[in-house]
Amino acid sequence: MADMKLVVVGAGGRMGRTLVRIVSETAGATVHAAIERPDSPLIGEDAGMLAGIGEIGVPLTSDTLAAVVGADGILDFTAPAATLGFAELAAQARIVHVIGTTGCSAEDEAAIDAAARHAVVVKSGNMSVGVNLLAVLVERAARALGPDFDIEILEMHHRHKVDAPSGTALLLGEAAARGRDIKLDDYAVRSRDGYTGPRPQGAIGFATLRGGSVVGDHTVYLAGAGERLELRHVAEDRAQFAKGAVRAALWARGRKPGRYDMADVLGLKD
Repeated sequence: MADMKLVVVGAGGRMGRTLVRIVSETAGATVHAAIERPDSPLIGEDAGMLAGIGEIGVPLTSDTLAAVVGADGILDFTAPAATLGFAELAAQARIVHVIGTTGCSAEDEAAIDAAARHAVVVKSGNMSVGVNLLAVLVERAARALGPDFDIEILEMHHRHKVDAPSGTALLLGEAAARGRDIKLDDYAVRSRDGYTGPRPQGAIGFATLRGGSVVGDHTVYLAGAGERLELRHVAEDRAQFAKGAVRAALWARGRKPGRYDMADVLGLKD
């Protein structure tokens, strides 16, 4: 089978450059096109040179329609508004759309679901293998320990991250909620300030830290009377997210249109 031709969105950014490098290093995949905003000063620059791997003959472009022609998939770690546009393109082209974008609203998710009727969409709050395994462990721990154990999720990211809680924290919160057979929105506590009163029974709390160059640090606390369990994942290199995204794209190739996540890709739903 020919290499999977992948379009990297936001190819001039930190994550985009990492994606270009990982795609180029992965057997069975190739960089088909590299997209940037029309106002980017990097338009026309070679994506490989920007990624530090040498020239690959793929210049950054803002012409999204031309970039998608002939492609097999899109790798998208951008912002919700941009992701919706690429979801529509992927649906029209009937290709794979791997989405690592976080901060999507309920309306955004509904639009992505609609696009998944025609495209193969893999979307996750985190693309790393380790985090998705952690989510399985959190779900099982929440189920086994029950509501007598309080659940708190602490996350820290670099100073440039714009959404909170992180997509990963929400992914872990959803896992905990599944373990308890509840809806996260009904039990999530996302902020505490002033006189809050005692902790509500069954609440799933979130705490957010931002600073420095932290790639991603997540800890799930399950605190009972007299004992506490801590499940933690530390991301030291965003290449792990890129590797997961490329793995997801290769897995999705040739599958029926629909919406999938990394647990599907990794076979963790068995």
